[in-house]
Amino acid sequence: MKVHRRYLLYFAMTAVAVAIGLGSAWAQGYPARPVTLIVPFAPGGASDVIARIVGEYLSRSLAQQFVIENVAGAGGTTGTTRTMRANPDGYTIQLGQMGTHAAAVALYPNLAYRPESDFEPIGMIAGLPIVLTARKDFPPNDLHGFIHYLKSNAGTVNVAHAGVGSITHVTCLLLHSLIGVQPTFVPFNGAAPAMNALLGGQVDYICNAIPDAVPHIAGGTAKGYAITTAERSPAIPGVPTSKEAGLPEFDASAWNGLFAPKGTPKPVIDRLADALDKALDDETVRNRLLELGCEIPAKSKRGPQALAALVTSEIARWTPIIKAASIKVD
Repeated sequence: MKVHRRYLLYFAMTAVAVAIGLGSAWAQGYPARPVTLIVPFAPGGASDVIARIVGEYLSRSLAQQFVIENVAGAGGTTGTTRTMRANPDGYTIQLGQMGTHAAAVALYPNLAYRPESDFEPIGMIAGLPIVLTARKDFPPNDLHGFIHYLKSNAGTVNVAHAGVGSITHVTCLLLHSLIGVQPTFVPFNGAAPAMNALLGGQVDYICNAIPDAVPHIAGGTAKGYAITTAERSPAIPGVPTSKEAGLPEFDASAWNGLFAPKGTPKPVIDRLADALDKALDDETVRNRLLELGCEIPAKSKRGPQALAALVTSEIARWTPIIKAASIKVD
């Protein structure tokens, strides 16, 4: 009997060793063909730009093209659902963010995916401060004046956003809850179209991720009232922090990370996570992200485990805010 058990143990250990060896060898050959990187928003927005910066590095580092595919719709949930349903072989991954992997849980009762269990986290790319941005001729000159103006004119003010559940939508929900107003939301199919509408004077303001705001505030074609960082951003040093401006509770980060479908082999996830880690240490990549105003995560906040923990904490944070606003999408 003991001999029999010894043989079983031997064969079991051999099978595990072979499986590990095959997985490692397969990962070393990955990727063997182009990889699709889904961005669940329209081209030109912050998430799209960040995905292209990182995708260029991954293409060079892993010697295969990382092809950006923009799948916009439903606040980013359309493209995210496509990722969830993709073959988990490492050849379809996604740039996900606070809207798609946290806020969507409370906003969409019939959400087709579960952010905490239907994806394999690869790693966080960058944190993106939110900038309260208005058209250049919007009357208020500072955040104090902005708050007073909204309280007096909430019924006639229009707010742009990139879709229900998007970062632009959810962070403005937070802002409005702090001020105690309910202006009219105007949806667009992405942050770039929303920003274009603001520049054209069709809407009054937007809570936008910093890469979408920097060129326009710096160029004088839009106003910046506050940024949700502990310190002012070198990219737009004239814009005060929300704490400096008198509303410290307006605190949010439009983080972006890479995800793969559930069941993607661990060796592939590890290979992608390692390549992403190297990308964030690359001087060219860092400089491009920093120029956009991004906050690059420290080593301790990178990788699959850190991103998984972030998703869990962000769902817990945004769910009560969204439920208090009584907004749901079928």
